[in-house]
Amino acid sequence: MLDFIRIGCAVPEVRVGDVAKNAQDICRFMEQADAENADLVVFPELALTGYTCGDLFFQDALWEGVKGGLRQIVEASASYPRLTAVFGLPVRLGMYLFNCAAVVSNGKLLGLTPKSYIPNYNEFNEKRWFSPAEDMPECILEVSLLGLEGDTIYLEKQPLFSLGDHTVMGVEICEDLWTAQPPSEAMALRGAEVIVNLSASNESAGKRTYRRGLVKHQSAACGCVYVYCSSGCTESTSDLVFSGHSLIGEQGVILGENSKYIDTGYLLLRDCDLGRVRADRLRNKSFADAAGKQENAGILWDLETLPLRSDGSLYPVKKLPFVPESQEELFERCQEIFAIQVAGLKQRLALLGASPVIGVSGGLDSTLALLVAVKAMEELGRPASEVYGVTMPCFGTSDRTYRNALALMEKLGITVKEIPIRQAVAQHFGDIGHDPNTHNATYENAQARERTQVLMDYAGMVNGIVVGTGDLSELALGWCTYNGDHMSMYGVNASIPKTLIGPMIRQLCGEPLFACAREALLDVVDTPISPELLPPDAQGKIRQQTEDIVGPYALHDFFLFYMLRFGFAPKKIYALACRAFAGEYEGAVVKKWLGVFYKRFFTQQFKRNCMPDGVKTGAVCLNPRAMWRMPSDACARLWLDEVEKL
Repeated sequence: MLDFIRIGCAVPEVRVGDVAKNAQDICRFMEQADAENADLVVFPELALTGYTCGDLFFQDALWEGVKGGLRQIVEASASYPRLTAVFGLPVRLGMYLFNCAAVVSNGKLLGLTPKSYIPNYNEFNEKRWFSPAEDMPECILEVSLLGLEGDTIYLEKQPLFSLGDHTVMGVEICEDLWTAQPPSEAMALRGAEVIVNLSASNESAGKRTYRRGLVKHQSAACGCVYVYCSSGCTESTSDLVFSGHSLIGEQGVILGENSKYIDTGYLLLRDCDLGRVRADRLRNKSFADAAGKQENAGILWDLETLPLRSDGSLYPVKKLPFVPESQEELFERCQEIFAIQVAGLKQRLALLGASPVIGVSGGLDSTLALLVAVKAMEELGRPASEVYGVTMPCFGTSDRTYRNALALMEKLGITVKEIPIRQAVAQHFGDIGHDPNTHNATYENAQARERTQVLMDYAGMVNGIVVGTGDLSELALGWCTYNGDHMSMYGVNASIPKTLIGPMIRQLCGEPLFACAREALLDVVDTPISPELLPPDAQGKIRQQTEDIVGPYALHDFFLFYMLRFGFAPKKIYALACRAFAGEYEGAVVKKWLGVFYKRFFTQQFKRNCMPDGVKTGAVCLNPRAMWRMPSDACARLWLDEVEKL
């Protein structure tokens, strides 16, 4: 459902050599996982026997027990037709013994994956017992040799398995991940979207952190969901302690991890978003080029597999996808983006030998642009006084924003220019025959275009360039006046969403260069967002608030992120938004603004197709040269029809 898959890591309290007990525990965890609507449950390496059996692996009695346990698990799986289970067991084939993962679903053994790399260092000398995957013959195997009844399976070294909704899974075992060329890389390039690793990794100081880094890296490098499930602490402790460390990663992010350092007897469940995996692979042509060099063989499609059933309710969905949740991450993100902005403007100013000219309104966007300009000049070794700030009060300017604009410019030491534009706009109204009492688009746009004209002409006088202040959210909605505030000579905020600009200003308040303006900066952040193109109310306060007109920026930024970053359909974006904003916005409200978003996004593309230069600072950007290409006359019908059906 909506491309989510629910995955569990099950770590039973294994009893070494007691196959009957271990099989019973595996069946019990399968029942529990099924009750939790899991699509896939993964067990540790050699979970059926225990990893630390040693020379007992050569015993006929243990092999007979393995066949009986395998049969018990396969039969039990028939009761859970929507669950796939992967567990570890030793498999005898002629003169070879393989460390394998069995994939079981709906009363069938779908296949076996042998361990590719067999360690032989001090604590792990598996080569004493097991042969590597390269020794496994590729052939049709009668499952009766494994103590089962029914069909045959095809043996191969790195098989792929089809789960529900044509989701492709690959399996590797413990050491395979720690090598220079893990099998998961080839599996991912052959189409595996989910990689599971059955492991028996002993614990030592620092190893948990290293293991976590491996899973994060591999899930990112392979562009996949990576599931790591390791043996618990009831393995033999004669020489080693096993911690039961489990991790579920998705494209470089750890979605789930058990909390105890030494653990066993638990089920870790998480939802993973296959839609993200598929979207990134579709866009990443380097991944596709590498995939084209792989042999596309060995996919085991099970056409009887039922659809995935995860509803995504265990998947973390943030209300503000552009804004990191932890203070440490937020600080780092803001510093990084600010540095990119400054570097872009600095280079442009240096090449032109020009000064930045900014229309300072006392709002969020112009404030951030002003800070970028001041910092860029400092890095160029030029005084702040060579930054030219222009405030242009008109009909809608409030006392609060006017005072903040002046305070910011004076505190930061830039050159201040105040140019009231009321008379010029009134003259223009007379020239075109517009009634100034009619507060329509003409009334508003005339002010925006007059301000832009003033800035452009003033920049010519001071050898400057006009620094644009418009942000990503405004560009997405077309909330700007064409050839007015839409236009500049370099746009520093063009790829920064509205929901991140306030947090950025708060973070920058602590910088020594801007500490002198801290009070004004914080008041700017607390000021309602407004274009201030309509007269204030009787008390002189802002009457025109942007979010009352176009909708909450938090919602629009949410829609924008999932539409552009992953190409999700309205149905999925709506479902995610309803979950993220539960208790804040009803479904009907989300639907209303989602419709507004699509209408405005499609109809306003003509503004984006001729937007000024501006650096890309994040994964989502609407610059037609760097990121987003779309015809201005594209039709939104498909998207709006889907919104109507919600």
